[in-house]
Order: sequence, then C-alpha cells, then structure tokens
Amino acid sequence: MPELPDVELYLSLLRKRLIGQKLQSIKIFNPFVLRSVTPAAKDLEQREVLELHRLGKRVVVGFSDGFYLVVHLMIAGRFRWIEKSAVGTKLGGKIAVAALGFENGTLYLTEAGSKKRASITVIQGENALAVLDPGGVDVLTISLDSFSRIVKGQNHSIKDLLTDPHVFSGIGNAYSDEILHAAKISLHRRSPSLTDDEIAQLHRAMIRILKEWTAKLQAEFADRFPGAGDVTAFRPDFAVHGKFGKPCPVCGKPVQRIVYAENEANYCAECQNGGRILADRAMSRLLKDDRPKRV
Repeated sequence: MPELPDVELYLSLLRKRLIGQKLQSIKIFNPFVLRSVTPAAKDLEQREVLELHRLGKRVVVGFSDGFYLVVHLMIAGRFRWIEKSAVGTKLGGKIAVAALGFENGTLYLTEAGSKKRASITVIQGENALAVLDPGGVDVLTISLDSFSRIVKGQNHSIKDLLTDPHVFSGIGNAYSDEILHAAKISLHRRSPSLTDDEIAQLHRAMIRILKEWTAKLQAEFADRFPGAGDVTAFRPDFAVHGKFGKPCPVCGKPVQRIVYAENEANYCAECQNGGRILADRAMSRLLKDDRPKRV
C-alpha cells in the first residue's frame, strides 16, 4: 500500500501537471471503484484543479466551486500519467479502473489483481471532506510531548499503534518496520511499556525515516512520473522490510518475519528483540518444536 513518502511523491508530480488545468473528461471503467453517488463524477468536468493534498494515505484533488475527488489507493492502486504527446499509449488489460482527461494528458487510476479495493469518492464542501478524514495526527510535525502522550495513552502493540490511521497519519506496514528497526524497538512491545528515552528515540526515528524517504523518492524520480512497479513496499535499500533471511545492515544477523493475513512484518531479532525470535503462527505450525527461539 502506498504510504506517506509514496503519496507525497505522487502529490509533488501531480501538482506540476494538474494545478490550473480543467478536467475535460472522467471515465469510470470499473463501477465498483466509485464509492459516491452525489455529486456525480461527471459534475467535475470543466472544473479547474486548484489544489492537491494528502488526507492520511488518500490523495485529495480540489476543484473549483468546492468539489473534491478523493482517491484511496489501498494495496494495489497506482497512478499512471500519460502525456498528451504520447499518442497511442495504452494501458494493457483491465488494469485501468478510471481515467481523468486533461488538456495536457490523462491521469489513470490503475489496480492490478482481482481484488479491487481502490476507491474514488466525489464530494462537495469541506464538511464532506472532513468526514473522510481518519483523524490521525501529522507525524512529520507532531511534537515529542504530544507523541509521548499518545503512545502512553494507548494500550496496543507499538506496530499496531504506528499503523492505525486514526492515531497516526500515513504510516503503513512497510515504513513502520523501518521506523521500529531504526529505533531498535520490538514490534510486539506494548505502547505503555516504552520508557521516555525509547519514546524519544521512536519519535526521532519516525520523523527521520519518513522525511529521508520522501526526499529520496522525489530526488530519484525528479519530474519523471513513476510506473506502476516503481511505487512499491519492497525497496532494495530498505533495512528490514521485505528482507526476510537477508543480513541486517546493522548487525549482520538474518532478518526475521511475522506473517499475518496478507501482510508480512519484518524485524531484526538481534537489534530489536535481544536476539529472541518472535512467535509466528505460520512458522510455528510448520516447524513445531524445531522452530528456533533465538538468532
């Protein structure tokens, strides 16, 4: 799922292409992607794009007369931009679920796979927009005092807390793994158990990791719009996420994983958990008593 650095990359590139442009046409290829009825999607046509901003992990396109188009990319949703000059360029198969046509090009919303979860919502007015806000705080500007109050006031695993959109805005599975590794904190630590020093360390790591990756992605792509495979949760220079079995860049011990539902969380047992390997249901069922307890 695209997270804060990925969404900020999209926003920086879309602002250059869409601000001041009028939407000439909107086409919905998969009716399930549209999650609103009134206003109609067609009501956006011939309206000018005035702003783009992030609402959690959602991309908000603000049009004239107080209209908004809100896109939630979910797991497999991606944007593709086709310049007007790229005559004949088509997206293959049924990957495109919607297309927004502008004078200078077409913005496609694509979604690979059979499970269509990405969504488009068309609304009018700031009050309607506020309803879609999950309410998580801005993780890039939150003070240490405020961050500490939130962490101490909850009773969840720190992994779950970081990825809760109602608590913190824009952090998902991949970057929470990177943040916790940088902070040297175990995924399963309960939030009230963290010391003041650990909370301060986590706060610094959160802001540093997200800012560094936002800057890194924007420098990598510059003005080039990413392809579908360029926005991914599995980056070769991540420290632990998606690196199961590979050496931790800090201590050299193999990166571990916990598999749950459709996700995988990764961590370094040595750096984050005193060498102890966390219980994993899938591996426990497979290996039973042979499952290693320490690295």
